[in-house]
Amino acid sequence: MLILFLLWLVQCLRHFITVYLDEDLNQQRSQVMQELAPVTVEQSFGSWGVVLWTAVQQCLFWALAGSLIVLLALYWWLRKRVHEVDNRRDSESEESEDENPADRNIIWVFSRRFQLSVPKLASRRQVVQELLSDLLRVSDSLFSDSFFPVLEPVIGVGSACEGWSPHKEEDIVYCMFVPLKPPRGHAFHLEPDCTGEMPQTSMRVRVELVCTCSGEQPDQNMLCFLHHSEQELKRNQVPSLLHTLCTGPYLDGEKIALWFQTFVISAWSMLPQSRRYSMKVLPSCRSCKMKLMKASGRSLFVETVFSVQQGDSDIFLSSQPPEAHLPPSTTWLESYAVAEAKFFRHVAMQAPPHSCHLKCLRLCARILEGSGLSIYALKTTVMHLLTLIPLSEWQHKYLLLRVDDTMRYLRCCLEEKRLKHFFFDNEDLPQEISLPPAFQGAQPLNLFQHLARDPDAQTEALKKFDDLQYNFYFGF
Repeated sequence: MLILFLLWLVQCLRHFITVYLDEDLNQQRSQVMQELAPVTVEQSFGSWGVVLWTAVQQCLFWALAGSLIVLLALYWWLRKRVHEVDNRRDSESEESEDENPADRNIIWVFSRRFQLSVPKLASRRQVVQELLSDLLRVSDSLFSDSFFPVLEPVIGVGSACEGWSPHKEEDIVYCMFVPLKPPRGHAFHLEPDCTGEMPQTSMRVRVELVCTCSGEQPDQNMLCFLHHSEQELKRNQVPSLLHTLCTGPYLDGEKIALWFQTFVISAWSMLPQSRRYSMKVLPSCRSCKMKLMKASGRSLFVETVFSVQQGDSDIFLSSQPPEAHLPPSTTWLESYAVAEAKFFRHVAMQAPPHSCHLKCLRLCARILEGSGLSIYALKTTVMHLLTLIPLSEWQHKYLLLRVDDTMRYLRCCLEEKRLKHFFFDNEDLPQEISLPPAFQGAQPLNLFQHLARDPDAQTEALKKFDDLQYNFYFGF
């Protein structure tokens, strides 16, 4: 209807121009012919008048045509926006089907107040992965003739890459593991670390030189570190990894972090992302933290953590320790982040559409702010429940029930001073998650072991938990 009206309006205006302006021109032309003497100047003036009115007519026509195009573009844009809103409403109606109206209203309030949905996580995660992939391509070309660690493709880990994040949008950090492989002429050997007491398994990565003279395809472009003299190696070849990023025979996390930070600063201008973002490397001794800033002022935080894979499993050793503990720089801590990300991908594929497990995580994280309980304990609880409660019971309409289940499970664990680690001796793990053989039948780690050793800490944790839960439900 809008298009027909616009076409009719243009036709009317064009008719006005054609009839009335032409009639006025004809009257002027007749008056000139009757009154004028054959004066050349006045004849010229009449001719210019005709030309001027013709130009005015053409200008008005094209101005109207341009206005019509603008109005049509606006019309199609409005139609597209209305269509998107309708789709969003349809999606929301699917989520709320058969849902109690009171529960639906509470969920809506929770979603608004606590920003349970973080729709930009996936797109920003893609930006980060592309950035680091481009960085690694540059590093391959720059360090192809050196003996620095080989940087494998990045793996997204942590809550932001799992699709939820407990933080506000502007504070989210996108964490990426960069697995390290030994360069030519080197091998990695993992050794238990007994230098200090850590709350999780710690190991050291011993670097060993290996012979490159023999083998099916001996490398003709390098000297063997084992069978050439030290003087010859110094003259004709760059130093081995043992002489650059190791302390003694062990891989040093701090030296690797400093090396990679220096590389990022020098290589930034070579990346296409440098045209859209300005970049600042933030202080970090065991990882590489970057802050990307757009001209609009929006920021994106990225943390690159270096890791070494345990065999062919999904368990890695991480260079980045917990903030509360700072072991020696040659100590690498066992990390389950890759296996956790793989588990959440499995759940996303198996769960019904609009599953509420990620919103449940985010809401519980907001409820428990200030409780002293770690986000990892909460995530472990939800992972256990995802294997205990059928995934069909994680539909959006059951969000409040699943939140209640999570809080009850956590409180029971606090009372019993025991929260079993998810990846030890767990028969309910998806088959695609690969664990080291030692994990099968191993004694499960207790994430609340510190509460078992300190009854006062348990009493305080229970009180904080109950106070926060009460304030949330009754002080909302």
